[in-house]
Amino acid sequence: MNDKFKLITSTCVPLPMENVDTDQIIPARFLKATSRKGFGDNLFRDWRYDKENKPISSFVLNNPLYKGCILVAGKNFGSGSSREHAAWAVRGYGFKVVISSFFADIFKNNALNNCVLPVVVSEKFLSNLFNTIDSDPDSNVCVDLESQQVTNINTGEVENFEINKYKKNCLMNGFDDIDYLLSKTEDIKSWELNNLLL
Repeated sequence: MNDKFKLITSTCVPLPMENVDTDQIIPARFLKATSRKGFGDNLFRDWRYDKENKPISSFVLNNPLYKGCILVAGKNFGSGSSREHAAWAVRGYGFKVVISSFFADIFKNNALNNCVLPVVVSEKFLSNLFNTIDSDPDSNVCVDLESQQVTNINTGEVENFEINKYKKNCLMNGFDDIDYLLSKTEDIKSWELNNLLL
């Protein structure tokens, strides 16, 4: 079971770069592990640290001005290879939501399977959100999964987003796919009993 996801209000970490691929999210040399543990430490590893493993101060994750559980990313986030480790790294770092104007389909599905909500917004909303965060790093965004709305609290701008009905149900109940099946145990037993009696 995971934490139930319904309403999140948080400051944001801005990454206004387009075409961020999964090799940039989690470099291939870190894919040997089979456990999800520790992947957050290597999120954007080659952008966060230099060759001597010292933090690169210009990279946003090393900037103390920016914090929160919402990552705001440029268009086409999560392109490239299909590695699920990219979603593990995003989740492991502590992000619960990624907002962008476009996600690669495989990354989007991997994110949903790992309790990270990918929120697709218009390019205008995304641009305005980047401007808001740039002007005020303490600005907040509210993501309401139940109503499928994201709100830039500083400007009052609201936008609806789409999500698969099944994945929405899983996130709101803290289910992964196995948890969902287990939640239907009595329904399955009832169906089997009724069909065996026919």
